[in-house]
Amino acid sequence: MNNPSQNVALNSAIDPYVYHTLLSIQGGAIVAQTTQGSVRGILKTVMPDHIVVEVSGTPFFVRTQQIVWVHPDRR
Repeated sequence: MNNPSQNVALNSAIDPYVYHTLLSIQGGAIVAQTTQGSVRGILKTVMPDHIVVEVSGTPFFVRTQQIVWVHPDRR
């Protein structure tokens, strides 16, 4: 059952360099390669654990840990 004396901890790996780089290009067009494929769109939101990329009006939520590389899209 629930034991109120138990402590629960959430551990998450955050790469501050990736986070700050993404903040610097927020609002622009990007291409992000993830472990599941690539996403091309507008970088709408940057959070420490995820980003939101808008593709044709649809938001895609991508975990930062799943990003392999990202760069501005100059098309």
